Amino acid sequence: MKSIKRMLRMHRIFVSQELKRMMEYKGDFFVGIIGFLTGQFFNLLFLFIIFSQIPNLMGWTLEQIAFIYGFSLIPKGLDHLLFDNLWAIGHFTVRKGDFDKYLTRPINPLFHVMVEKLQIDALGELVIGIALICITLPSLAIQWSIVKILLILLVIPFATLIYTGIKIATAAIAFWTKLSGNITYMFYMVNDFAKYPVSIYNNFVKTIITYVIPFAFTAFYPANYILTGNNPLFNIGLTVVISMVIMVISVLIWNRGIKAYESAGS
Repeated sequence: MKSIKRMLRMHRIFVSQELKRMMEYKGDFFVGIIGFLTGQFFNLLFLFIIFSQIPNLMGWTLEQIAFIYGFSLIPKGLDHLLFDNLWAIGHFTVRKGDFDKYLTRPINPLFHVMVEKLQIDALGELVIGIALICITLPSLAIQWSIVKILLILLVIPFATLIYTGIKIATAAIAFWTKLSGNITYMFYMVNDFAKYPVSIYNNFVKTIITYVIPFAFTAFYPANYILTGNNPLFNIGLTVVISMVIMVISVLIWNRGIKAYESAGS
């Protein structure tokens, strides 16, 4: 219990310092948010152009797909907001020898890396995601219940951990190779498939995003439960299980990588 309280206190300190740093460069702060909002706007524009020609896609309406798309941005945005510093490990931190600083401080290195920075521009993703959900909800015949609301609140942090776990595991490869940013990027980009119903893909793609790189559990399956109320054991339960398995495996890979780490630099 004491260690948890200490970690939470350290997290608050890191967040506070990061916010102070960002407020020194307000222009970058607002440009970053506007940039993400613009990127998501064009993605949505593409979606609307497609549906202007096709009334439905494999039985899915524009409102349903927009809802799934919006829901997908919530866990992705939370991971981007809180744990985006993991990208730096594979891109340059290990290669430049800067990872040494995490090993000389009385804080768990993984925890330190994860909470050291806050990516406020991720608010662009969260704003668009919440807006899409709010806009599409009135046109969707969703049956609400207390249980469904509780399950939704439960599944969002676990869906977020799928993103985080995959980033931890792929970033940790840099402990052996010095660079792994491209590997992280390759895995991470698979999430684009999860923004749409998995039923529109062939069996190969469906298997990849469900069981190999399970980004479908960050978006489609939880959103499908919200829309239909069907199969909560699979749509919600398996999301929780998969996220926990990925996190355990990723931490094991990270810890093994720490033991293999050798300082580097120029």
